[in-house]
Amino acid sequence: MIGDNNPREAVSRTTVGIVVALSEELATLTNSKLVQGECFALNDRVFVFYAGAGPLNAAKAANSLIGKGVAYLISWGCAAALSPGLKSGDLVLPEQILSEQGESLSTDKIGLQHLHSLLPVNLTINTGALQESNRIVAESQQKHRLHSKTGAVALDMESAAVIKVAQTENLACLVVRAVADPVSMDLPEAVVQALNAQGQIELAKLLGYLLTHPWQIPALIKLGLHFHAAQKTLKVVADKLNDFLDFKQI
Repeated sequence: MIGDNNPREAVSRTTVGIVVALSEELATLTNSKLVQGECFALNDRVFVFYAGAGPLNAAKAANSLIGKGVAYLISWGCAAALSPGLKSGDLVLPEQILSEQGESLSTDKIGLQHLHSLLPVNLTINTGALQESNRIVAESQQKHRLHSKTGAVALDMESAAVIKVAQTENLACLVVRAVADPVSMDLPEAVVQALNAQGQIELAKLLGYLLTHPWQIPALIKLGLHFHAAQKTLKVVADKLNDFLDFKQI
């Protein structure tokens, strides 16, 4: 496993860096078990960085990857749907990222088109805008309002930070996000109560809440099924990564 203290020479062949926020997203790329803040070589050309949730962690990860010689960044993981037309498991390959500050940030159009061409025709793909949020958006009503206000089709917490770092260094960036929770779904209160400051679920808090709120269990099962659909889609994309990296313009 390659950590942050490895010399740049050890990873000189690595050209692509993938930023993931959550362990469940990391599992769609590798079976390796990491702690937050670690990164490793997926193969001789790719680093994956387990950043933790939120824009600060994502920016730190992106900068660390660039420090290792990475020349192309990918923000990888799940997203919440804002558009009623999206369902769990749909893939969002956004052409634009809308920041909290109102910026419109462009992803790598050529890379996006190439990746799109490699994916199965039966996979639902949306290239609409992705909205940044610096916090978890738990309620369906909030998601509907964001869609009406911004026109974005989905939302995440990390992609805008990754692409800002890439643009600062004049690097291309691609965003790969699979829809987990649809816009019609409120996140279960059990999840909201169990989230820590890093946007991760603390099992002890979750179990403690469920002991006194057992009626939350069906909603958790439903969310788990949605998340599984998103993971399945990310694994489909992961299977095409080598072909994508062979693209001469990457």
